[in-house]
Amino acid sequence: MSQVKPLRIAAVSDIHYTKTSKGALQELFVEASGSADVLLICGDFTDYGLPEEAKVVAEDIKAHVRIPVIGVVGNHDFESGKKEEVQAIIEEAGVKFLDGDTAEVLGVGFAGVCGFGGGFGQQMLNAWGEPLIKAFVQEAVEHSLRLEKALTRLTMDKRIVLLHYSPIRDTVAGENPELFPFLGASRFEATIDQFKVSAVFHGHAHHGTLEGKTAKQVPVFNVALPVLSRSNGRKFLFYEV
Repeated sequence: MSQVKPLRIAAVSDIHYTKTSKGALQELFVEASGSADVLLICGDFTDYGLPEEAKVVAEDIKAHVRIPVIGVVGNHDFESGKKEEVQAIIEEAGVKFLDGDTAEVLGVGFAGVCGFGGGFGQQMLNAWGEPLIKAFVQEAVEHSLRLEKALTRLTMDKRIVLLHYSPIRDTVAGENPELFPFLGASRFEATIDQFKVSAVFHGHAHHGTLEGKTAKQVPVFNVALPVLSRSNGRKFLFYEV
């Protein structure tokens, strides 16, 4: 059955919960629950990837969010080497994490991975030379392949992609250009443009730009909380699809 009404999305990233953040985003969670059908959190749930931080954000999500939550992990969630434990704690609050997986809400499909760096366009790093360089590139390739497989499994007309790292250069503009290779990679843009994706949401680039488009005009949004805060004090990005 086709979807009659647009799906209302609330999206945010880089919430960076610490051990003392209890209640910090209560207003955001409550407002999102009242105005949207689904909440997307595009990585960096925690500040140092600690289980103690994960418990605080999980408690706030469980207490204040009344709509489905879909997310991907971010680089900060890996920091302490306890990513699986952090993710499991937040999953207990009802968050659906995507890592080459899919989800569906009201007829709209979601696919996601964390993503990785590598740079953009002609400056994108290639797998040549030292083993460490090849391993760096291979990490991005594997994330891209997982995203491609997930998108292949989505058969509905409307598809949303979640990433932590950016798939395009435009939404990291504002960061120091020397950091661009570590903020995302064009490999993900190429994957996204293979499919009829409706929109992409990511974070990671705190000093980046809110909006951009892929080569095939798929809208891309950098929903890192600092970016949203600079954009008229937004708490989250509201988007209908």
